[in-house]
Amino acid sequence: MTDRWAPPTVTVVTGAAGWLGRALVHRLLADGRDHLRVLVHTNEERAQIPQGDAIAVEVGDIGDRAVVDRLFAGLGSDEVVDVVHTAGVIHPKKVADFFHVNATGTRNVVAASAAAGVRRLVHVSSNSPFGTNPHPTDLFRQDEPYHPYYGYGRSKMEGEQAVFAAVTAGDLDATLVRPPWFYGPFQPPRQTTFFRMVRQGKFPIIGGGQQRRSMVYVDNLVDGILAAELTAAAVGKGYWIADERAYLVTEIVETVGRALRDEGFTVKDGGMRLPAIAGRVAELGDKLIQRTGMYQQQLHVLGEMDKTIACDISASTAELGYVPKIALYEGMRLSIQWCVAQGLEL
Repeated sequence: MTDRWAPPTVTVVTGAAGWLGRALVHRLLADGRDHLRVLVHTNEERAQIPQGDAIAVEVGDIGDRAVVDRLFAGLGSDEVVDVVHTAGVIHPKKVADFFHVNATGTRNVVAASAAAGVRRLVHVSSNSPFGTNPHPTDLFRQDEPYHPYYGYGRSKMEGEQAVFAAVTAGDLDATLVRPPWFYGPFQPPRQTTFFRMVRQGKFPIIGGGQQRRSMVYVDNLVDGILAAELTAAAVGKGYWIADERAYLVTEIVETVGRALRDEGFTVKDGGMRLPAIAGRVAELGDKLIQRTGMYQQQLHVLGEMDKTIACDISASTAELGYVPKIALYEGMRLSIQWCVAQGLEL
């Protein structure tokens, strides 16, 4: 049995209007946490946050230290405060945005958390600081050397390094969670596009589709985050939060297609088969575009599709007590049901 702390009196959440942030906030409220402070980027995002006395909302740019200081202002020494830092940018227009949000923003949260004397900071990182697996049977381990994948990977690596530096200096109690490809309710348009492409038989499968991908349903990811928050012994460590095993790309496409059919949709079998060179050409284009300071989402995603990105969750299970409850098929059906309920066209 994993020893757990009691929940804090105050929970601070950054990126609360994001895909993961919204799922997390809804879970915290359902669990009875009645004092949340959350950060969203714009006033339009404020409307996505549940209303009520339990939530105080701060609006602004996480890359601005003054905004982050306002988020933490007035926290009393008699309060137990935990922070879950989900804010991040994955597909911006400019490479500089990666570093402004993912690196500078994280440094701001680290500094404010240390100054406020929080009990635990949970930093949500990514697989991208570690790049891609060197061969299809490899798994990323808990103590994996950095090998960042382009601008996003470098920015998330810098964020991790800021957290670890504060822990090493004795300024902060913090731990990291590293999700791979996650999916589920509150998803952004790109995930709806993924469903649509699978349904139409247009999802790109490169070189036979034998690459493996770790995936995680968003509710499972929230489980892992909360376990990392409340497990005292997790300080100063990074944990992979994913399904028990990785899936072949062909298996992912087949499973999503089956889930769509079982939800009443017509689905064209297979995907758009592309030669192995397509991934290499896309990655080269991505690399060249990022060198100009710009970013192109579709090219970047295609450049990753010929690679394995798979992780080992054994440390998360042993040390956090994390066990994924919802596997790929069930999670995809729940995701599709959420899209239908929102009136999204699949």
